[in-house]
Amino acid sequence: MITEYVLFDVPKTMTRAEVVAGMRAVAPKWRAMPDLIRKTFVYDPDNGQTGAFYLWQNKAAAVRAHDDAWRQGVMKTFGSVPVIRYFQTPLVVDNALQQTIEEVGAD
Repeated sequence: MITEYVLFDVPKTMTRAEVVAGMRAVAPKWRAMPDLIRKTFVYDPDNGQTGAFYLWQNKAAAVRAHDDAWRQGVMKTFGSVPVIRYFQTPLVVDNALQQTIEEVGAD
């Protein structure tokens, strides 16, 4: 599994309500992605940034989802270039689902 960290600046004029409305608007798109296990939207009003943590089946799926067209959309909508990092994710403790999710076949 791969955790993908995505963060980008939002315009100073954009309100929290507008940021959250944008999150709600794109949520169905992300729900339809079969290789996406989980997406956690984040917002940092003090630093004027938003983004997400994604848990993917594999890095290839993450890279496909955040291709050049997606990056251009962020630039057009928010006027900023996203920062993206990838982390191997061997284990996830999910208390809401009362599960521990362990990566399969990575050794």
